[in-house]
Amino acid sequence: MRKPELLIPASSLEVLKTAVRFGADAVYIGGEAFSLRAKARNFSREDMAEGIAFAHANGVKVHVTANILAHNKDIDEAEKYFEELRELAPDALIISDPGMFTLAKKICPGIEIHISTQANNTNYMTFRFWHEMGAKRVVCARELSLAEIAEIRERIPEDLEIESFIHGAMCISYSGRCLLSNYFTGRDANQGACTHPCRWKYAVMEESRPGEYLPVYENERGTFLFNSKDLCMIEHIPEMIKAGIDSFKIEGRMKTALYVATVARTYRKAIDDYLESEEKYRENMEWYKAEIAKCTYRQFTTGFYFGKPSEEAQIYDSNTYINEYIYLGIIEETRERGERKGYLGKITQRNKFSVGDEIEIMRPDGRNTEAAVLAIHTEEGEEMESAPHPKQSLWIELSEEPEMYDLLRIKA
Repeated sequence: MRKPELLIPASSLEVLKTAVRFGADAVYIGGEAFSLRAKARNFSREDMAEGIAFAHANGVKVHVTANILAHNKDIDEAEKYFEELRELAPDALIISDPGMFTLAKKICPGIEIHISTQANNTNYMTFRFWHEMGAKRVVCARELSLAEIAEIRERIPEDLEIESFIHGAMCISYSGRCLLSNYFTGRDANQGACTHPCRWKYAVMEESRPGEYLPVYENERGTFLFNSKDLCMIEHIPEMIKAGIDSFKIEGRMKTALYVATVARTYRKAIDDYLESEEKYRENMEWYKAEIAKCTYRQFTTGFYFGKPSEEAQIYDSNTYINEYIYLGIIEETRERGERKGYLGKITQRNKFSVGDEIEIMRPDGRNTEAAVLAIHTEEGEEMESAPHPKQSLWIELSEEPEMYDLLRIKA
């Protein structure tokens, strides 16, 4: 049985470190250029160097995305970028464009090349083609079923790895090849600037009544015609492994540390439990599902894995996320209690909370600990009743002991 890699997204150095601590086998990140998440903060050269060093020190791999569909104007800069990446030495480059592939292969011969889902990899001949070109791994198009992936596994060389999405947002367009954003706003999704028009609300207008917008209804559910549920395969890890998938990929390079910690820890435990025994995996299913529900999501679907999705995979009445918990911060430092009643931990505060709130300490090993906020202090020692200002460095006194790198969250 293959032991799959758990591949987690990271939008920043903080999130990368969170992913590593909460169970990732590998993380994927984007630089400041040539990545399909231009709106994400992405990584500077300095942050990328620090992130790669941190991951490698903890036995975790780093994959860097360079998966835009390049135009002529991109080529010279892409050469310089790959030269920088050669020096930084990540474990893999994720690429979709053949021209970018050719550059990366020439400039970074010691770094693995993985073929992005953006390249529309839907059959075993495509997988074989990329293997012959020198690719180490191919990422499945989201439109493949598990039966198709299993057949691909049987028909490709053993040393060619298969990566496939296991959790996260779905795209309305074929393997991400969407033109709506470019058409409406001039921002090209295939250049990393998608404005997500699939989440917008639409209406129709009758020719003889200009300016009168009529709502669009589909099965009387609302107007969000393109809005997909999120993929979640937490209940189907056995089928994913049996299909021969080498890497389970979480979508979400624009997500928070709370999202990343939650999905990484949950899928880490689910994979490890299943590899220990299917009985243990089944016994813990309700815990997995409860934990996954504690991060942002749009309701869940199994996508194309069990055949063409029904209309139940769409959400017609809303485009908003369900958000049951709010991210407060990560424990950066602890102190002895001294004469205080509670335990002290330092965080960079992300969302508002107050003295008296009941919060949850989320620990990398899977434990969740309820704790009361007994006091809040600034670094200068000033006492506060609430913490309304994001990014403020605070010492908080808790009824339960926090540990380094614990994540704090509060029920919304």
